[in-house]
Amino acid sequence: MNIICNGEQKDIQAPATLHDLALSLGLNPQGVVAELNGKIVEHGSFAGHTLQDGDRVELIRFVGGG
Repeated sequence: MNIICNGEQKDIQAPATLHDLALSLGLNPQGVVAELNGKIVEHGSFAGHTLQDGDRVELIRFVGGG
């Protein structure tokens, strides 16, 4: 299945959730905010959002520093 993730086309194995996508990209789902087709999804709900062909996902990771 094809999705757009952070502006890039990705071919991912179906079925996949937002949680699966974050892990496949090496991201900790607890430290990521997601927008799925223009709507914000809380990280606690990632496992309940199954991705569909053509979905648009933006994943934002917060990084601290000093």
